[in-house]
Amino acid sequence: MVWISLHTDSESVAKLKAPIAWSEMTQAWEAKLRGDDTDAAARFDAARDLAATRGFRYLPVTSVAKLPTSDLLKRVEAVSIRKNEPDRLEAAAFLGAEATPRISVSKALDLYGSFAKDRTLGKSPAQVRKWQNPIKQAIRDFIEVVGDKAIPDITRDDVRAFRDWWLERIETEDLQASTANKNMDHFGKVLKKVNEEKRLDLALPLGGLRLEEGEKKTRPPFSVAWIREKLLAPGALDGLDPEARGIILMMVNTGARPSEIAALRAGTIHLDGDHPHIRIEPDGRRLKTKYARRVIPVTGVSLDALKRHPDGFPRFRSAEGLSKVVSEYLTSRNLRETPAHSLYSLRHSFEDRMLKAGVDERIRRDLMGHRLGRERYGEGASLEDLHRLLQAIAF
Repeated sequence: MVWISLHTDSESVAKLKAPIAWSEMTQAWEAKLRGDDTDAAARFDAARDLAATRGFRYLPVTSVAKLPTSDLLKRVEAVSIRKNEPDRLEAAAFLGAEATPRISVSKALDLYGSFAKDRTLGKSPAQVRKWQNPIKQAIRDFIEVVGDKAIPDITRDDVRAFRDWWLERIETEDLQASTANKNMDHFGKVLKKVNEEKRLDLALPLGGLRLEEGEKKTRPPFSVAWIREKLLAPGALDGLDPEARGIILMMVNTGARPSEIAALRAGTIHLDGDHPHIRIEPDGRRLKTKYARRVIPVTGVSLDALKRHPDGFPRFRSAEGLSKVVSEYLTSRNLRETPAHSLYSLRHSFEDRMLKAGVDERIRRDLMGHRLGRERYGEGASLEDLHRLLQAIAF
């Protein structure tokens, strides 16, 4: 039997307080049970939780020693005494005697996945992998350069060594500074999140990592002449996988992102009626932005291609492998206008063609799935109006 005072003579108040008191006791007992764990990280978590059950924030012993005398005494007096001995687990929790866990960089990556679940909500498995891969690569790169050190042991020299490694790669491998910055940002993001969620209170030496990027390179658009005379020339795309070919032709007159076209399903393809169109929706995947949800009329060679694939493009539905297949084919057939041109250049070309045709900015941004930059009023152009505008610039 466990007897504790609820500090009231009112039965109704006692009934309200009892479940709370019971919950606090069981939480404390569970934390104590975990406090006997042989794993240092588990003991640290248990000490932190046990401190919270008594209304204390876990602090390392050096910080506890600097508390005002009254606050320090509250922590000391909260430690239970049994058989003339202070409760070891409570003392460690309230007075900060449990050592900060020495989480390695590789372990931090494992923890990050559970701490950042909000970043993957609504994403398809392929989108989750696409989000995870650069983060995993950043951790692998750091371990390759510095080693799988415990986070508290990472020094400013280690971070500078990582940065210098990237500088050398930029010089010798013709890489962009932006590539290095993204990689180092991912590394820092993992450490910061784990430091925050595990409440390690570490001063991470991550400042000043970023490199000067200079002028950002943009993908050039394919010219109208190149599209007409090269990409759409008879037989130019015959050797390409039929679904990849269909995605290329769909991009020509819709400007949709390759991943958006690849994700189309029968339910988002509408070929009947006077105005065939596709709907870009979060169907089993997360859209790039909230502005990406839209309706796009399908005209010309894009409509012909879609009629051959009324159920979409299942081989590339996750968009994995599409870029490689198309890139290798365009290169092998000399179908790149310049080495800088890629599949995405068709999207830029579509926007350029709309601009030259005098299509209103609101309509251009709606069709491209871009943010307008000002308040959107009304519903925008009708499907009939959009179809008419795109029919005028279609191949």
